[in-house]
Amino acid sequence: MNTTSMKILLAAAALCGAARAETAPTLESVDVKPLPHYGRVARKVIGILNRKHLLAHPFDDEMSCKAWSNLVTQCDYSHSVFLQSDLDAWEPMKTGIDDALREGDVQFGYEVHRVFVKRLGERVAFVTNLLETQEFDFSVKEDYLFKRDKAPWPATTEEAEEIWRRRIKNEMLAIMIGRELDAEDEAKGKKNKKKKKSEASDGASTNDVAEASEPEKPPKQVLLEKYRHYLQMILTESDEESVLQRYLVAVTMAYDPHSAYMSPMRKEDFDMEMNLSLFGVGAVLSQSMDDGALEIKEIMKGGPLAREGSIKVGHKIVGVGQGSEPVEDITWKPMRKSIKKIRGPKDTRVVLEVTDKNGGSRRRVALIRDEIKLEDQAATGRVETVTLNGVERKLGYVKLPGFYGTMDKKPNDPLYRSCSLDVAKWVSKFNTQGAEGLVLDLRGNGGGSLKEAVLLTALFVRPNPGPCPVVQIREKANVYPLYTFPDIPTFAWRRPLIVLIDRFSASASEIVAGALQDTGRAIVIGDHRSHGKGTVQTVMELGGNPETPNGSVKVTTARFYRINGSSTQEKGVESDICLPSSLDERTDIGENNLPNALPWSMIEPLRYDQIWNMPNYVPQLKALSETRLKDSAEYARRLEVVKLCREASERRTVSLERAARRKMMREDRDVYDAADELDEMDGEDDDDSSDKKKDEKKDDFVLKEALNILSDLVRLTEGAEAPDAQARPRNLPPWLRALGGDY
Repeated sequence: MNTTSMKILLAAAALCGAARAETAPTLESVDVKPLPHYGRVARKVIGILNRKHLLAHPFDDEMSCKAWSNLVTQCDYSHSVFLQSDLDAWEPMKTGIDDALREGDVQFGYEVHRVFVKRLGERVAFVTNLLETQEFDFSVKEDYLFKRDKAPWPATTEEAEEIWRRRIKNEMLAIMIGRELDAEDEAKGKKNKKKKKSEASDGASTNDVAEASEPEKPPKQVLLEKYRHYLQMILTESDEESVLQRYLVAVTMAYDPHSAYMSPMRKEDFDMEMNLSLFGVGAVLSQSMDDGALEIKEIMKGGPLAREGSIKVGHKIVGVGQGSEPVEDITWKPMRKSIKKIRGPKDTRVVLEVTDKNGGSRRRVALIRDEIKLEDQAATGRVETVTLNGVERKLGYVKLPGFYGTMDKKPNDPLYRSCSLDVAKWVSKFNTQGAEGLVLDLRGNGGGSLKEAVLLTALFVRPNPGPCPVVQIREKANVYPLYTFPDIPTFAWRRPLIVLIDRFSASASEIVAGALQDTGRAIVIGDHRSHGKGTVQTVMELGGNPETPNGSVKVTTARFYRINGSSTQEKGVESDICLPSSLDERTDIGENNLPNALPWSMIEPLRYDQIWNMPNYVPQLKALSETRLKDSAEYARRLEVVKLCREASERRTVSLERAARRKMMREDRDVYDAADELDEMDGEDDDDSSDKKKDEKKDDFVLKEALNILSDLVRLTEGAEAPDAQARPRNLPPWLRALGGDY
């Protein structure tokens, strides 16, 4: 789950308890079965895939095999929980999922889940016994294959236990050496930052163990708690809806990685992501695996909890009541269901039962639900003052994390949200303040609303002699272009423009960057290329009724093509000037690394005008930047770090011998420390963990040099504006005219 989705899930919740606490679920007590109407849901999903998906491919044996692989891999990505005998028993379903789903039979998804929970219980029991009864010999020369996605499943229980023995030995060694390196770094005066990736449980790619570990706890206790909590989380979060969600997502992803079934609750989350708002009490929660309560991790400013004042971070919510109804115990209930209880219409009453950090002194608090704005995902901006070659310039900077936009409201509605409107407000300020250039930062922006991508592009392109093409959409049988809207001829920003991208810039980000690059309106800077998501998804409701909602399907119905005819699929948008981040050369990022990704293709280009001649300046700007950076030790180190990060992403095994592992972890830590130093060179306090500060720090080296390049571009263009800029539209649309400012 991505950060935005997780924050949405947690932020809604201020959950609540009851008079008594329920016991934790056990392997014996969890028996998840499909609801009667799930067969109808499955048939509807298959029908939509058959009729609407871009590939126009029936859900047949070929797709059934892909769905089968998706399902078992989603459950057991590391190929270490299931046994080969389990997969052998399911062999007939490789070509049988299509037949079963057409008959409305979803039992296979629940069978796979049942076996997964059973096998995971066996693995955790083995880990518990191993940690309680054995000591590890770290002088033995042996390796651990931590990237097991391509490895065969274990043939026997003994083989599985050997995999887990090495896994636990690896994690134990990582914790022990990680603490040694912490002590060394502290003795040398280095700041004790968050645990490094080199301390991770798999030796390279995650930091679950490192972040969970506390120095005062013995490593064995850390690992015992980790796996007990992991099993408990699986048991707690397993319900009928979550199992169906996983099964039907495996089915939809047989067509491509972006088609997905969305259960009713997942659809709620999706809508909130687009609207950047929800109705709740304003708390970020996590579920305690000790008592099943929901611990308050953060209280959102301006929300009902913050206004109430007496509930603090660290308090636990154990019950929830609606209006005047009785308070219901929510301990050890699936967090998603508890969150749904807290959500509700604005101005309705919810009662929370809250305890202190230790679970005592229960009390009930009545709150009135209100709208919670998820402003950490909204566009932000500022004016940067840059001095280059003795000349000081004011330059605008806008960071856009996602292409959000309210789908069911008009611009004059108080609850309407639009990323293009928010960016327009910043552009208006920059115009008023005399900014000479603008950096539009789309790094990390995974996309969103296609309409907003077109509206945003319209802020930067001239309206005459007619609308400007932004993107081509190819459906099954038709190709049609999307133009800037003729009734919204803004051309709000007419001065030099730079777009920043990285390997996480995808979809709508690539549409905007590609259109501005193709028309000569902007220079694209950042990683060698963007993510490469060039497909269009349409959300289709599956019907149902309030008692038995069916959810929705997000299905790929078209491809994106740039106006020059090239697809953004797989290849993405290439930078005019490369300033690589640590993501740039990693082999585990990008559309081409996703299962069942559609291939790149080409269609006929559109006829379009060059709005400006920004590409003509690229050779000069490159030369000036290279001269600036050629003697930069920081830049040389950055290139080295990029190379080392790529090598780390390619690593699949780690040594379990102490000396060899210590050497690797020391080297890895130095690499990640160097990356941190390069990416956080703004001089602000490293302990400031606010999202805003994180955004401002990320790849600050890239931003600083991008601003230098923009300053060079302003000088080279001699203050010129895009041609025809003076021919401003006479009739601004009401939504833009209402902003005021200099357009």
